[in-house]
Amino acid sequence: MGKGVNIIHANCDPDLAKDRTLPHTAYLVEFDDGAGVVYDIVTAGKRVEIFDYYWDKYHNVISMTQTEGRTNPKLWQDPKKKKK
Repeated sequence: MGKGVNIIHANCDPDLAKDRTLPHTAYLVEFDDGAGVVYDIVTAGKRVEIFDYYWDKYHNVISMTQTEGRTNPKLWQDPKKKKK
């Protein structure tokens, strides 16, 4: 079992997926939330966990594409989280 879905950027510009400092396990998820097409950048232990999360929540996943991230997920640190 994975660690769940980690949303890195919610409701973001799809060009953020070109950032090479993202982990290589990050995906750009395109889905329809009822108000229009929305893009999120997320990571999870397995790709199917991402699909299940968005399917259960919105019932409308348009596409999931891997980002340009090159960083090892174990070494990647979320810049939004405060350091201890």
